[in-house]
Amino acid sequence: MKNFFISFLGSLVAMFVATLLFVLILVALIPEDKKFTVKENSILHIELNKPINERAGKNPFENISFDGGNNMPVGLNDIMENLQKAVADSSIKGIFLDISWIDAGMATVEEIRNGLLEFKKSGKFIVAYSEILTQKAYYLATVADKIYVNPQGGIEHIGLSARLMFFKGLLDKLEIEAQIFRYGKFKSAIEPFMLDKMSDPNREQVEKYIGSLWSHMLDGVSKQRSISVETLNKLADDMTIQDAGDCVEHKLADDTLYKDQVLAELRTRIGLKENAKINFVEMGKYTKVPNKAKDKLSKNKIAVIYAVGSIEGGEGSDETIGSERISKAIRDARTDSTVKAIVLRVNSPGGSALASDVMWREVVLANKVKPVIVSMGDVAASGGYYISCGADRIFAQPNTITGSIGVFGLMPNLKNFYSSKFGITFDTANTNKHSDLGSPNRPISADEGSVIQNGVDNIYHVFIGRVAAGRKMSTASIDSIGQGRVWSGVDALKIGLVDELGGLDDAIKYAATKVKLEEYRLLNWPKQKDPFEEFMNELKGESDEQARTFLKKELGEQYDIWVALKKITNMKGVQARLPFEMIIE
Repeated sequence: MKNFFISFLGSLVAMFVATLLFVLILVALIPEDKKFTVKENSILHIELNKPINERAGKNPFENISFDGGNNMPVGLNDIMENLQKAVADSSIKGIFLDISWIDAGMATVEEIRNGLLEFKKSGKFIVAYSEILTQKAYYLATVADKIYVNPQGGIEHIGLSARLMFFKGLLDKLEIEAQIFRYGKFKSAIEPFMLDKMSDPNREQVEKYIGSLWSHMLDGVSKQRSISVETLNKLADDMTIQDAGDCVEHKLADDTLYKDQVLAELRTRIGLKENAKINFVEMGKYTKVPNKAKDKLSKNKIAVIYAVGSIEGGEGSDETIGSERISKAIRDARTDSTVKAIVLRVNSPGGSALASDVMWREVVLANKVKPVIVSMGDVAASGGYYISCGADRIFAQPNTITGSIGVFGLMPNLKNFYSSKFGITFDTANTNKHSDLGSPNRPISADEGSVIQNGVDNIYHVFIGRVAAGRKMSTASIDSIGQGRVWSGVDALKIGLVDELGGLDDAIKYAATKVKLEEYRLLNWPKQKDPFEEFMNELKGESDEQARTFLKKELGEQYDIWVALKKITNMKGVQARLPFEMIIE
């Protein structure tokens, strides 16, 4: 009887918890009628200490973490829209840029920085404060009217460094042979499997690329802080900036203050008395404020199609570019008569060459019917450039990674690995001489290798032919700037791979001008995952973002190695992919 009551009470508690959880889910999924209202004399508080994705998720529980943390991503689209709203919002008097480090690529930082510069034109203030500013965060902070650092803090200023990972030593220890096929002397995606350091051509392109990034950063800092580029370089070379006092002495910052002192200045700026409460508006809450300009109804639409992540066949997800999903979005936009133009937002290091070609075809078909404008994010390289080259016009940020026009194939020979490490051997029975071609349990023969290499060569020539047609250049000229070489947005503009420097808003405005639209609505495609399904997956531990957040927290600096190895295991077929896993610091 005792066991019965224990079991009964346990079931009752479980039912209560399940019912409560169900009610909470329903409440969360009910659309909010009440919009967030900004109080008079408020300051927009910007912290960028969470991962920044291209667009925010639609999961109503995305800010709820069941491990007690809160590191879910924010959307670049929301950040940019909030900055635009704040310009016209009389209740917002200025921005408090409260940052230390930014979990985003350089082009994303550039887009936010440009948005802040536009905000400054309204005459409203921007004050930046940090204990320690990384180089990327400092580049963003230089838009502020005043930059303050903690008296015991400082600013990183030593120049950029690119760190590449090489796996040859690991493969040698495991007795795994990497059988490699490539086209392009700069197509160094396979170098980690055959070398233990950068080849001369690879070092050449990496140094040129990070040099271009650094020059652009210094130009921006120089303009905002009135410090010459030569002086900034000397400060970096001499490691002059060692503490907060050095930051002020050399004009990188305006003063050393503690947080309470910064808050006191903010009160003065908006006319508050000492110790009065400041109405800070967080970015997450400000997102709920209606955008009157955006909410205008119009039958004319511009479709913004987000192609984000590695390229693969099939459906893909919000974090990967599936050829089926993105092709359908482009096709739907092409056949929808109310959609007057298409803006394809590409943020991808590439991937499957076949999947890239499938999406390229849809871009070309759409461009025959209505303008297709590409906006490149942090990276639009290799397959990411493949799907872009058929567009009417291409926008990139100065620090976008692009180009990498080249292909490669990689087939591992695991015969010695299995036999010497595990004592496992394989034998086959074939109907024909090459029936087991592609088996990882034997080496590729010379004639098989020749066939595979011919296939890689053919795909490369198709690739440069697509680019030549889209860019209205000769295949010879594309080949000369191809060969797998990576370019910054600045250099890509000079050689004709992109048409204009700018962000997503610039691409949208250009598309509207192209089709003579003064009023229009934006359609964001493909549709994001169902919020309820995402929440249930999170409860079951199946949320991709939750898994990535957990791994990043547990693995720390080793997370990048895990990501690189995961990408390797997911490679199928010939790849049009960025030629290295590069970490820029």
